Amino acid sequence: MGNYDKPNGNPGGRIKKPPCYTLMRIFKWIPVVFIISIIAWSYYAYLVQLCIYSITNIAEKIIFIILYHIFLALFLFSYWQTIFTNVGTVPLKWRIPGSEIEKLFHAESQEQQKRILENFARDLPVTNRTIHGSVRFCEKCQIIKPDRGHHCSVCGTCVLKMDHHCPWVNNCVNFTNYKFFVLFLGYALLYCLYIALTSLEFFIKFWKNELTEGMGRFHILFLFFVSLMFAISLVSLFGYHIYLVLHNRTTLEAFRPPIFRSGGPDKNGYNLGKRANFQEVFGDNPRLWFLPIYTSLGDGIHYQTHSQHQCTSYESMADTSNPRLETGLVNNQTAGATASADSVPLQSIRIDAVNEEQISVDNDRFHKSNKNVVS
Repeated sequence: MGNYDKPNGNPGGRIKKPPCYTLMRIFKWIPVVFIISIIAWSYYAYLVQLCIYSITNIAEKIIFIILYHIFLALFLFSYWQTIFTNVGTVPLKWRIPGSEIEKLFHAESQEQQKRILENFARDLPVTNRTIHGSVRFCEKCQIIKPDRGHHCSVCGTCVLKMDHHCPWVNNCVNFTNYKFFVLFLGYALLYCLYIALTSLEFFIKFWKNELTEGMGRFHILFLFFVSLMFAISLVSLFGYHIYLVLHNRTTLEAFRPPIFRSGGPDKNGYNLGKRANFQEVFGDNPRLWFLPIYTSLGDGIHYQTHSQHQCTSYESMADTSNPRLETGLVNNQTAGATASADSVPLQSIRIDAVNEEQISVDNDRFHKSNKNVVS
């Protein structure tokens, strides 16, 4: 048998839901409920205990309340969009028919499986490969994986441009909600920094015992500490995802570079320049960049890459005659990155390059000899 084995007692290869499926779904919402509870408590502590009871200046009180609600609204809207935006799933045309699945599972060698996958994917826009040079295939979903798509074991499906599964939003961070996730991190950071900075004065008064007696001052104390703690943790996370956006990588691709059928592993394979990378996630309308509204470019299937990874057809893997390659960046008609541990052998790529160069030299000699004969 080859690498792929048909799941026992599971017709069609679909995953059966466990008996405690409903209970598991409820359990997954616990981190979200925790975050919402923290936000609700911070609203009471800041608005009631700080702004209403502790601040005496009316103008200062109004300004603090207005700015607080602006940051809170942007934060909550981004969080909502990240949680409830549907995951980008693979289109049905990428699913392998049952007859081909039977052939694949009963193939006697890895090479035979590779040919079956290549034959089915010849008209699909895929350039990512496994470590053995074959088309990436999801054994659980029984589909060809689009470029940059991966199977999420928590969601139980293959996801377009999967970054990671985040328990704090109970959703996959992927092509459809990545902009919302980055904005969520950014506005969460601003929210925490705003609370920490505006409550610092009253935190100092607490230590000097200048605040009024009562439990309210302890709310202000914990409000400062909690907001500062979350702000510190969010700085590194938000900064890291800004780095990923500017380099056009996902978290999975940062740990394991995507492998292209032409060019091999390359962590910068989708890097189009910082501005183009930013626009791919946030869109080309600057007025909507920082609003939790969907403006990302593309369809989650096709991506631009460096010209070295572009092939004009599936069969001609080493063909570089496409005139668009002169621009350095082309539409590769594919969407990709890989979470599997598979890649194209570099040795075979070097051999293809040498063969291509030899063919070019032989052609030159052939034309010269023809000229001599004519003359």
